[in-house]
Amino acid sequence: MTYALAWPLQQAVFARLRADPAVTALLGDAIHDAAPQEPGLAGLHASLGDEKATDWSTATDRGAEHVIRVTVHAPAAGFAEAKRAAAAISDALLNTPLAPARGNVVCAAFLDAQTRRAEDDALREIVLRFRILIEDTL
Repeated sequence: MTYALAWPLQQAVFARLRADPAVTALLGDAIHDAAPQEPGLAGLHASLGDEKATDWSTATDRGAEHVIRVTVHAPAAGFAEAKRAAAAISDALLNTPLAPARGNVVCAAFLDAQTRRAEDDALREIVLRFRILIEDTL
């Protein structure tokens, strides 16, 4: 196993979301590595979140399983806006294979999503989790 695939994967996810027309129609360029310091003022946006990487090697090849999180933040009373953005993010990450600078994505799958009210009920969030299997190319 190698953790060297994590940064290229994050770059590929970020680039895909920034380039996807449906995502940008809803979020513009409001896709962040970390949520803005004052999320309530930021409007609808998404942030790349926590990740867990585990070994996915074979006898002959190195690889890693990455479980990544993308969170949609919506300062609105309901979840409708956040759910539209979450659906666009899911489609963007699953409908076209990711192409990291290192490694080949063997599989990308949606694991789950959790909605929640945060910050004294003033902010809505949807946390999406995806499983990405990557075969190392070095």
